[in-house]
Amino acid sequence: MTAKECIARAGAESLTLGALSLKIESENGGSMENSLGRLSAMLSVMEAEVENALTAPVLSVSGLTGGDGYLYEQYRKNGGSLLGQIPALAAAYALSASETNAAMGRIVACPTAGSCGIVPACVLAVSRVRNIPREKVLEALACAGLVGMLIDEHASLAGAQGGCQAECGSAAAMAAAAVVEMMGGSPKAAFDAAAIAIKNQLGLVCDPVAGLVEIPCIKRNVGGVSVALSSADLALAGIESKIPFDDTVDAMNRVGRALPAALRETALGGLATTETGRKMREKVFGNDK
Repeated sequence: MTAKECIARAGAESLTLGALSLKIESENGGSMENSLGRLSAMLSVMEAEVENALTAPVLSVSGLTGGDGYLYEQYRKNGGSLLGQIPALAAAYALSASETNAAMGRIVACPTAGSCGIVPACVLAVSRVRNIPREKVLEALACAGLVGMLIDEHASLAGAQGGCQAECGSAAAMAAAAVVEMMGGSPKAAFDAAAIAIKNQLGLVCDPVAGLVEIPCIKRNVGGVSVALSSADLALAGIESKIPFDDTVDAMNRVGRALPAALRETALGGLATTETGRKMREKVFGNDK
């Protein structure tokens, strides 16, 4: 299946991408009721994870990270943020979800644990500020799932295979499409937003310090939120991606395969091998090689 085929079918059947996603799942043996039930359960977990680290500092198991969600939330609530209402709230949410993951809390991997903050942060920030009904939020998550499925089918969602473009890049694409869907954009606009998001993170390496999904992963989730929201805004304004989604994902796949192993989640390159990165690894694991 391709985005081009999804756009054509959605147009022919007058469906949103979320509705199309749910219909495809029902055609493959599922049921609309069960699909919506699973999405609702996931949404409930997302609602908890984006708030978890905002009311009190949450520290990671390794001790390398924690407390930034709480710190940023105090700054945001006191009117200090340079961002608008939705981006600032989404940044706080992304920090909270990512810090919850690093503390071994319950999260939804969407599409991965390392990129878990981007989709819920964008979807919940937009839905809460714009008062989007829950049923539309669930369809938006179904839309995000469809985008993720296509990326997984034609490229990869794994940092070990495609670098962080496959994780945070894919999550940003999923979130951008979901936001466009919630705001009433067309299926083509949703895929344009997803393509723009991928283009803006194409080639992003995966270089976790000490091999842990904390540094730079947590702050990359905030960056992914910025990319997702700006990409959605462009698409909602009627701006198209000159390179369509399917071609963008193909490029993402080729770029991911071209990345050296040191930049694909092995912690053998990038930030992981800086002087500070090596010291952090020793702090967690000692001097073992």
